[in-house]
Amino acid sequence: MRAKVFVQLRAGVLDTQGKAVATALIDLGFGEVLSARVGKLIELELEGSDRAAAEDRVKAMCEHLLANAVIETYLIEIE
Repeated sequence: MRAKVFVQLRAGVLDTQGKAVATALIDLGFGEVLSARVGKLIELELEGSDRAAAEDRVKAMCEHLLANAVIETYLIEIE
């Protein structure tokens, strides 16, 4: 089973990397870019076939290590 975890800064948290990306794209001639936010994708290969159990375990992984709950949000997809 595969899990994908998308981690992104919470709304209102300054995304300096996203700001740099947006500025660089505008400088390269992509003037339609209004803003950019940068996050991370974590792909996990998991044992087992119980989707609910896998989602619970991945949520625990996010809360313990993969995401900083104070400044980040996460979205889990189980495939």
